[in-house]
Amino acid sequence: MIVRILMIDDHPGMIEGYKAMLSLNKEQHNIETISAFNCEEAYNIIINPANSSAFDLVFLDYSIPEFLEQKIYNGEDLGVLIRKHLPNAKIIMLTAHFDAIRLYNVVKKIQPNGLLVKSDYKPPHLLDAFEKVLAGETYYTPIVLEKVKEPLFTKGFLDTLDREIIVLLAEGFQIKTIATKMNVSEDTIKKRKSKIKDLLGIEKGSDEDILKECRALGLL
Repeated sequence: MIVRILMIDDHPGMIEGYKAMLSLNKEQHNIETISAFNCEEAYNIIINPANSSAFDLVFLDYSIPEFLEQKIYNGEDLGVLIRKHLPNAKIIMLTAHFDAIRLYNVVKKIQPNGLLVKSDYKPPHLLDAFEKVLAGETYYTPIVLEKVKEPLFTKGFLDTLDREIIVLLAEGFQIKTIATKMNVSEDTIKKRKSKIKDLLGIEKGSDEDILKECRALGLL
């Protein structure tokens, strides 16, 4: 059986490592790959109608160079496009991030078939994920399963907009830039920040106080 994979990662060495590991698969599938090293290259492959059924699987890194023209900032944004334009492709996302907010956002928005935190698995686990995902199963590394159970998320206290604001604050962006990236008004961001402070029990404080409390709670 031929397995066609789109590999999206800005480190060519990582892609070669994935290929080498997958070549050892137990079912002896033949692996065919196309690589993209940034969001722009990946975008052009994903939206091409000729590729709508071209891939069985996408290996997707979270942190890759952005494509500002299309407001695609990371692998999470690409994952949304993949679900829309490559409906038959399964997604295995790999990320160095292990904070609860990013992991929950990925699961909620993309529902990847596999989600692996790079510090939480060894190379043979990648092969396990590949084989289980191809067989129709889901494969999440242990830290993912732990983090996505955070009550502030699962009970709806911090919704998608709140979580994205916190992530962008953690990346050092100010209100104006956050509003632009999220395509909402600056006033909306200010109101949401007040809501976040209330939920976290912060009466008065700066963005750093929000981030400090999020880190204390293990959200970042």
